Amino acid sequence: MPILRSCRILAVVATFIGFAPAAFAGPPLICHPFVVDSAFPLLPWGAGHEWRSPHPDYDVARLTADTLVLLSVDAPILSRMENLRRATIYADQDPLIAEALLAAVLARIDTPPADRSGAGLAWFDAGYLVETYRQLGLVYQHGMLTTKGRGAPLVSAAVAGIDGYVFLQKALALAPERRAEFDFAASLMTPAPLAATHRSHAATAAEPGSTLARNLELYAVE
Repeated sequence: MPILRSCRILAVVATFIGFAPAAFAGPPLICHPFVVDSAFPLLPWGAGHEWRSPHPDYDVARLTADTLVLLSVDAPILSRMENLRRATIYADQDPLIAEALLAAVLARIDTPPADRSGAGLAWFDAGYLVETYRQLGLVYQHGMLTTKGRGAPLVSAAVAGIDGYVFLQKALALAPERRAEFDFAASLMTPAPLAATHRSHAATAAEPGSTLARNLELYAVE
């Protein structure tokens, strides 16, 4: 399928850092456009079929505000994942915006919603964004994309010690009703064999025809 064609050249990166080989290779949080429910909005995107196709007219100065609006309590996990993937690619254009976005998403775990499910989503978003930033950094680190003047990594030294997977575990404890989607996300941010365990849990719980089932099928492990 053409939508992830360019990510095939990143397969060596995924293998090097321990991700399970998938039908569409490359660091999975950044290189996989996710199948989402069309009823929920996404950040604007270009018309290309590549994994990195930001809309040329999008004003990245709006990125933090727009992303926070899209991370509403009613947004499904797969939509959150795709919005955070797109937000990371936009943030890569400006280190100050990248820092502001990450700071704003991390701040939500300090003042979470009163309900446990909403608090769980805040922990999920924070951990997922950290790991998405980190995986984009690995693409540059292993020379699969040129820096073109790109400066510091998106994950700054101040938050380099954050383990997004630990945050995801906190999210699961607060919002166990979202376990299937959390397991799918965890399968993309952890190395084998832990990734396979999470993927198996997600596959067992996925309803036939659901967006989760469609993503599991599309990004099947080879």
